[in-house]
Amino acid sequence: MWKVTADMFLQGDVLAKKNTEMVSDNLAELEELQKVAKPEVLKGYLEDLIPVLVNFALKAGFAFLIYIIGARMIKWLRKILKRTLERSGVDEGVKQFMDSFAKIVLYFILAVAVVNQLGVETTSVVAVLGSAGLTLGLALQGSLANFAGGVLILLFKPFKVGDYIIEDTHNNEGVVSEIMIFYTKLATTDNRTVVIPNGILANSSLTNVTQQDKRRVDLYVGISYESDMKKAKALLTEMITKEPARLTEEETVVFVDALEDSSVRLGCRLWVLSSDYWMVKWKLTEQIKIMFDENQIEIPYNQLTVSLKKEEIDKFGKIC
Repeated sequence: MWKVTADMFLQGDVLAKKNTEMVSDNLAELEELQKVAKPEVLKGYLEDLIPVLVNFALKAGFAFLIYIIGARMIKWLRKILKRTLERSGVDEGVKQFMDSFAKIVLYFILAVAVVNQLGVETTSVVAVLGSAGLTLGLALQGSLANFAGGVLILLFKPFKVGDYIIEDTHNNEGVVSEIMIFYTKLATTDNRTVVIPNGILANSSLTNVTQQDKRRVDLYVGISYESDMKKAKALLTEMITKEPARLTEEETVVFVDALEDSSVRLGCRLWVLSSDYWMVKWKLTEQIKIMFDENQIEIPYNQLTVSLKKEEIDKFGKIC
């Protein structure tokens, strides 16, 4: 019994010591809070914070100044690059591509300089970019393919600015107005702008309509079997020979192309400058119709002929 009482007394003593220690800790925390809450302590914190804020404001101001000066320098350097490329006589697409590439590189350098001025170490930025290189490469693999496609276009020159091209995969067509670092812009005949990734243009077939200085105009027309075929050929020959836009050094041909079910298909060919192709084609197509009508040469078209026997006509008349 005395042993149990002694144990209980010892346990009570231990609990009392723990409670005393907890009370002492709480009192110490309260004293610290009271010290912080004192006006002079807050004033000291603010006095220590002001130099930090002033230092950051100065860094931010210098960073903004670096950005303004850097942006103007980039414009100046791009102008110098354009003048240099113009004097060297390079293709317009090369000038546009190099300008886009230089703009991206120079602004990246400027961004690194601004970040460095704000207190971020350049080595840290490079390390982050290096560690994220694989992720960026996977995320931007389409853009990298377009960049590589732009380089291939400039190297092998399947087209240049000013050419009229037809992209066979999606049937986009128009005049090449700009070759950028990732995309190529086409201006359509109805004044729309089509933007095509360079990767598609470099990896698919396309037709360059205006790369050559001259083009052959092919015209085909059908005449009825009852019409005078020799006369029709003579009229076509006279028409294309008198065409002022025709290139006289090139051969002109008028021929029978096919004997179809309801017509004799005639064809004629002449050569013109690429810039005159559509105007000549449209004009001669109209002239063929007018000329054949004036000379009683029939151009057949789909029509339905109904034949009735006399007995059926008499029967139909009685019914009516």
